[in-house]
Amino acid sequence: MTPTVTTILYAALIIGAIGMIAAVILYFVSKAFKVIEDPRIDEVAEHLPGANCGGCGFAGCRALAEAIVKANTLDGYKCPAGGDMKAIAAVMGLEAAEAEPMVAVVRCNGSCENAPAKVKYDSALSCQFATSIYAGESACPFGCLGCGDCVKACKFDAIHIDETTGLPVVDEEKCVGCGACAKTCPRKVIEVRPKGKLGRRVFVSCVNKEKGAAARKNCSAACIGCGKCAKTCPFEAITVENNLAYIDFTKCKSCRKCAGECPTGAIHAVNFPPKKEAPAAPAEKPAAPVVEKTTVVVEKTTVVVEKTTPVEKPASAADSTPASEQ
Repeated sequence: MTPTVTTILYAALIIGAIGMIAAVILYFVSKAFKVIEDPRIDEVAEHLPGANCGGCGFAGCRALAEAIVKANTLDGYKCPAGGDMKAIAAVMGLEAAEAEPMVAVVRCNGSCENAPAKVKYDSALSCQFATSIYAGESACPFGCLGCGDCVKACKFDAIHIDETTGLPVVDEEKCVGCGACAKTCPRKVIEVRPKGKLGRRVFVSCVNKEKGAAARKNCSAACIGCGKCAKTCPFEAITVENNLAYIDFTKCKSCRKCAGECPTGAIHAVNFPPKKEAPAAPAEKPAAPVVEKTTVVVEKTTVVVEKTTPVEKPASAADSTPASEQ
């Protein structure tokens, strides 16, 4: 063999030997550090939507599945995006409690009509960026900026910006209450609340913490912290802190008395039928004349009438002459 061929053969043998040694080492390392994955993780993950929205508090659906299998319980774990928790409970051999449906609500009523624009924003269309440089077109430092970060964050196409009002509108049929829009909003205008019986709920559509006069200066529908709603609520579900009223949905019984008392219309009652107006009181009939009945007792009086009968006069001598003599 020529020196060149010999060199090539030696190089091939050496590389082959190194490869064999590396393969043996990797084999034993894989055995030593082998991680046995519970097959239930894949089964649980199959019953999750795969949206990876983060509404459950984990990085994704598989991370939630791993947490459920590791904890071997469903307490504190739920998928707001539509995961089949009953099927997951069957896989785990557990019982799933009924979860109350949740929905996102927009707690801002600063529409173009209620909060007219005072300045024009012409920059990056991002709420995160806009909130760092100015208060907003209406000058309200707490109101919705309307740039649509919440729309981009929603993976279910359940929220859009209304061009007429400039505010986000939530589609209740599509919203799963994952909270992605609420986490994205820099003004914390969006809140996830229970959907309520028949989709009915009452909440304060304002997050402005300024004093009443300052709040009304920028928005005619702002909460002014007057406290009338809290005094009216018979269930003590409303508190007023930092010039802002808040309705505790765990105590609220949806009586709507607070909505009628709010002077600015900041309290919204959603999906309720219109209240029936009280029937008008019938016109009062003119009073009938009072007839006084007087009983008059007439005593019977016996009247004695004396009747005088004339006495016949005796006949005179002339009258007594016999007729034959005349």
